Amino acid sequence: MSDLFDGAIMTIFARELLEATVIIGQYRTVLFRSDDWQDPARQKEGLRAITVSALLAALVALIVTVCVAVPLAVLSRELDDRVVEIIEGISKLVAAVCILQLSLKIPKFLGVYASKKGEDGATIGLSLKSIRFNVAWNIWRELAEIGVFLIPFFLGGEAIAVPLSGLAGIAVGGLLGGIIYFANKLLKNKFWLAAFMAILLLMLSTGLFVGGCHEFEEVLGETEKVYNIGVVADPGSEDAEEHEEEEEEEEEEVVVVTYTGWSEKKLPMAIFKPFGYSAGPTQLMTAAFWIWLAFGIILHAWKYISSKKIRDAEESANAEKDGVKTLEHEETSNMDDNDLLKEEVSTDGDNSYNEFLKTVESN
Repeated sequence: MSDLFDGAIMTIFARELLEATVIIGQYRTVLFRSDDWQDPARQKEGLRAITVSALLAALVALIVTVCVAVPLAVLSRELDDRVVEIIEGISKLVAAVCILQLSLKIPKFLGVYASKKGEDGATIGLSLKSIRFNVAWNIWRELAEIGVFLIPFFLGGEAIAVPLSGLAGIAVGGLLGGIIYFANKLLKNKFWLAAFMAILLLMLSTGLFVGGCHEFEEVLGETEKVYNIGVVADPGSEDAEEHEEEEEEEEEEVVVVTYTGWSEKKLPMAIFKPFGYSAGPTQLMTAAFWIWLAFGIILHAWKYISSKKIRDAEESANAEKDGVKTLEHEETSNMDDNDLLKEEVSTDGDNSYNEFLKTVESN
């Protein structure tokens, strides 16, 4: 089963499909909320344009990915085990970057982080031509990235894991995309939802980064373990170190080891392995965990501070506009009062002059 499924492949599919789903949801939201698209017939035509453009772009991206995958899968048969492990390490690092980017984008999708492009996060033209082009281009770009990110897996001989892992990623990405779409429509306070999803994805990205670094470590030589609470054997013994490595079918000797309740190979701690947990981490794994986690936290803090500055600037601009409108209104009102006063003075002057002429004539 492990040969048919790969968590890194699933995360790549989930990330790209989620972004594609969010893009489609943004365009649909604009059509539902824009005053220019409230005509039922025109709105239906716009929604159809979004659907058709997205499907055609996805089909083209799928064809291109298959055309690239076949020759790479054939070439992968000539690679040795060390090269495969290096490629697996690269693939996990790529997946870690992808998931970290998604962790930073989730709060923006939900409106927690401000976007310079507007509330919907995209500059969207409201003509059918621009909708067709923008939807097709963005969906093609997101899905074609899947093929690019899968290149290490094709070269590593793991193409057999793509179908099942891809389906799982599509399901996860579609589910998260649906949650974001309906959350934007129904929820007023989306802060906690965004915080939960961002933290979860950041920890998943950290786990992938640690796993990728450990793949390189297995090829180049492992650093010393910080501690080992995953096996019954003495943490410093050869047996303990041997059983932390992945078992291969070609191994001549099979050693039976008793794992403790803290081992990531047993439940419940196995649930935390994708998030960077290990009962026997090496020095490199420990350093990679904290460095990547701190890096993600710093990026989120920077995004939060930038969002605050953007919103403060928007509020200042809106307040300035309101102040200008108020001043113009006051000036207009003052001008109107002055004009009335002038008319009254002018009218009083004319009446006094006419009375003077009548007095002269009577005399």
